[in-house]
Amino acid sequence: MEKVKLNIRKNDKVKVIAGKDRGKIGKVLSVDRKNNRIVVENINMIKRHTRPNFRNSQGGIIEKEAPIHRSNVMLICNKCVQPARIKMKILEDGRKVRMCGKCKELID
Repeated sequence: MEKVKLNIRKNDKVKVIAGKDRGKIGKVLSVDRKNNRIVVENINMIKRHTRPNFRNSQGGIIEKEAPIHRSNVMLICNKCVQPARIKMKILEDGRKVRMCGKCKELID
């Protein structure tokens, strides 16, 4: 599998548009470009049964976030506070920045 360019980065605010957590908003914790997956804070929570070990002396059931596919989330614009498609724009100084598809506000 080859790495794909993603318009979503770490610490972005995203809204889930598909799946069991549809409609929820969260912050991106990590991005896996190789598998097109994103881990979002408090979204797609799973229960993991763990044995007692050095880090967790008691063991038990731990809840943590599982990755979801990038197509199931949309980036939220800071200005219009709505999920929007992302457009890329090249500035005069040659930098490539992300832009909201609705209000044309720069995101980066």
